[in-house]
Amino acid sequence: MEESTVDNTNEVSPSTSPPTPPTPKTSRGLHGPSLGIGAGIAIISIISAFLAVDIMDTSPELQFEGNSPTPTPTQQPTQPPGPQIIQGLLDDDPVKGNPDATVTIVEFSDFQCPFCKRFHETTLPLILENYVDTGKVKLVYRDYPIESLHPNGAILTALASECADEQGMFWQYHDKLFQTQKNWERLAAEDVANEIKKYAVELGLDSNQFNDCFDSGKYMDEVKNDLQDGASYGITGTPGFFIGNEESGYLKVSGAQPYSSFQRVLDQMLAS
Repeated sequence: MEESTVDNTNEVSPSTSPPTPPTPKTSRGLHGPSLGIGAGIAIISIISAFLAVDIMDTSPELQFEGNSPTPTPTQQPTQPPGPQIIQGLLDDDPVKGNPDATVTIVEFSDFQCPFCKRFHETTLPLILENYVDTGKVKLVYRDYPIESLHPNGAILTALASECADEQGMFWQYHDKLFQTQKNWERLAAEDVANEIKKYAVELGLDSNQFNDCFDSGKYMDEVKNDLQDGASYGITGTPGFFIGNEESGYLKVSGAQPYSSFQRVLDQMLAS
């Protein structure tokens, strides 16, 4: 499998032994209305339920150490040339663009990942303008919340985005989470929940339906399935991408690379 990599964008993959859920913290400001004791317990239960299942038995090795914005570079393994045929890469996940496009970008991402935010701000707009909006390529988003790095918000935001998708508002909610990442990334889990519920109201979603969906952890299995699939396909950090189709295969792109890197792969796959 041909792989494009960059040495300063990947995040570490989840560990094979999930860490203990964080102890609830007090508010730090910029919060919405209080969740209350019962709802706070519900949020902790959601995270605990996520961690209770060993979903990373097939997790590949970690690619760098620590949680620094400048990860330690590592030597990349030699990969066989050419696209890789991957079965089951496309699930029932949100799709942006022409559903009949011949080339698909499958993104595995974490809403709390700073490198995913960088991709969203600097590279994705050009991909949308030149490939997705023109009907040549479609974009599929799959969840890859790295709880070991982002224990307070990665899982909760993934679940919230699924609840927004239930009301046909995934991409609007996706954009909102990345745009506001700095507002909630350091909050306690209960306060993250407050913030992301406010975003549902601001975007005009049915708040009762959204809150019921979110508080119940309705799409926990969907998030776990995406995470399992990503690990089994060789995703070792976020953002991670597969570009291609089931007939010709997919090329893997790792990290928030510049637009030119995606352009090269997209043009190659469109010409194949």
